[in-house]
Amino acid sequence: MKEFKFVIRDPDGLHARPAGGFVKLAQQIDAEITVSAGAKSADAKKLFRLMGLGVQTGGEITIIADGNEEAEGIIRLAEFCEANL
Repeated sequence: MKEFKFVIRDPDGLHARPAGGFVKLAQQIDAEITVSAGAKSADAKKLFRLMGLGVQTGGEITIIADGNEEAEGIIRLAEFCEANL
């Protein structure tokens, strides 16, 4: 299991466009990927669940990858967050 924490910098928070890209990338990774924000968590491969977290600018998310491609996957997801969120 690999984990990465990230603080959302996008002025609109975790909104539809970057969340869609995140989900698309997560679906390509052979691992279970969970995103947590506060007491809520969601399957990163499900757009509506991810959007349901309601993460605003300055909110911290924790991304957890567990599976065959967890190490490579968490790196790719971290790079996506840095570039898009």
